[in-house]
Amino acid sequence: MATNVYFSQQVRSEQNLYEDIVIESLKMYGQDVYYLPRTVVSEDTILNEDIKSVFSDAYIIEMYIANIDGFEGDGNLLSKFGVEIRDQANFIVSKRRWEQYVGYHNNDVEYHRPAEGDLIYLPLSQSLFEIRFVEHESPFYQLSNLPTYTLQCELFEYSGETINTGFQNLDDLNEYVAQQKTLIINGSNGNQFKINETVKQEISSEPGEFVTGRVVKYTNVDSNTTELILTDWATTNGKVQDFVVGGLNIIGEESGAEWSIANVYDVNDAPSSNAFANDGQAQNQDFELEADGIIDFTETNPFGEIGG
Repeated sequence: MATNVYFSQQVRSEQNLYEDIVIESLKMYGQDVYYLPRTVVSEDTILNEDIKSVFSDAYIIEMYIANIDGFEGDGNLLSKFGVEIRDQANFIVSKRRWEQYVGYHNNDVEYHRPAEGDLIYLPLSQSLFEIRFVEHESPFYQLSNLPTYTLQCELFEYSGETINTGFQNLDDLNEYVAQQKTLIINGSNGNQFKINETVKQEISSEPGEFVTGRVVKYTNVDSNTTELILTDWATTNGKVQDFVVGGLNIIGEESGAEWSIANVYDVNDAPSSNAFANDGQAQNQDFELEADGIIDFTETNPFGEIGG
């Protein structure tokens, strides 16, 4: 026997009222968070994973934290690689609000719903969470409607992604945890570089090809010398190439600043105070000093008998 034709759970006005109540509840009991959609720059099609990701936008939207007794997950673990923090959290967001403030109809988001791999920044705990799974059927068809997404998230493990959203509290992550390269520059044209702008140096052997990097910090050493800290360095020709001391000048794409490079410091220059000096996770100086007492790096094959 069919259901009663005089009663229906799909009355549009009731569904809208239910969704309005859900949105009002999220605005009352939720938290303002930043939603960072991911843009995949390059992908490994063999291992099916992204090689480089960029987060260039952040949208403020209200979400409710479903965890009432604190973050879930495995918590803090002490492994042979150090302390691992595996906090997990579930965020509930309204479908209608996500489409209004984040959805691809109004922005450059590629998906019609929250996507796995996107980030959520929670100012309450100053934590970045990565979306692992998007549950779209909870609550299960109340009034034959699905008004919310439940985002199952895990604490984000930074691995060199570019974060350039325009929000300083998010973009500052590049200064503290991103792999960095320090350039000592002098002899400018009078202009100064801008934070987060791309700088480039033309490769002498390949005109029209450049080594590029993004400015995260600069410090004026004196009236003619500046210490420039870059991240996200790459080449336009895809080859391995570093900035060259004494080569062509380095130029800011936005500011038009043009300086000559006096010196370049990175992990290969350890133990130097300039080698990733602002990267608290690098430990390159500690590893270099410890390894010098174990391995003779002048050997071409320190682990075998061939060569030497």
